[in-house]
Amino acid sequence: MNKIKIFSDGAARGNPGPSAVGIVIETSGSRKTYREFIGYATNNEAEYKALIFALQKVKLIFGKSKSKKMALECFLDSELVVKQLNHEYKVLEENIQKFFLLVWNLSIEFKEVKYFHIPRSKNSEADRLANLALDEATRAQSRMF
Repeated sequence: MNKIKIFSDGAARGNPGPSAVGIVIETSGSRKTYREFIGYATNNEAEYKALIFALQKVKLIFGKSKSKKMALECFLDSELVVKQLNHEYKVLEENIQKFFLLVWNLSIEFKEVKYFHIPRSKNSEADRLANLALDEATRAQSRMF
C-alpha cells in the first residue's frame, strides 16, 4: 500500500482576516509543496481549508483509481481540528461543519486516512508556505493601491 504524508497549515492574520494555506506532500522519494491565498477566514476555517486543499491535491496528482489504494497520514498543528476529525470533540460551529463534512467526503476516497496533532515546530514548512502566500497577497494588494 502506498503511504503519503501530508503536512498542512492554515494562517489567518486577524481572526477572521486575510488567510492562506500551505501544504507539504511527501511520498517515498518525492516531496511537493503548495501554497495559496484563500481570502478572508478564521484560523479554524483556514486550518480546515488547508487540509481540504491537500486532500484535493493528492487526488489530483495521483488520480482517483490510485487514491483508493493509498494510506494518508495527515499532520496538523491545530489540536482542535485533529480532535474533531478523530471524533474526540464535537463540531459545534455551523460554519465549520461544512468543512468537516468536506474533509470526511474527501477522505473516504482513500484506503485509509489518519490525523495527527503535531507541535508547530514540526510543521514549520507548511507554516512558512502559508505565511509566504499571505505575504505575497499582501504585497500584490498594496501595489494595486
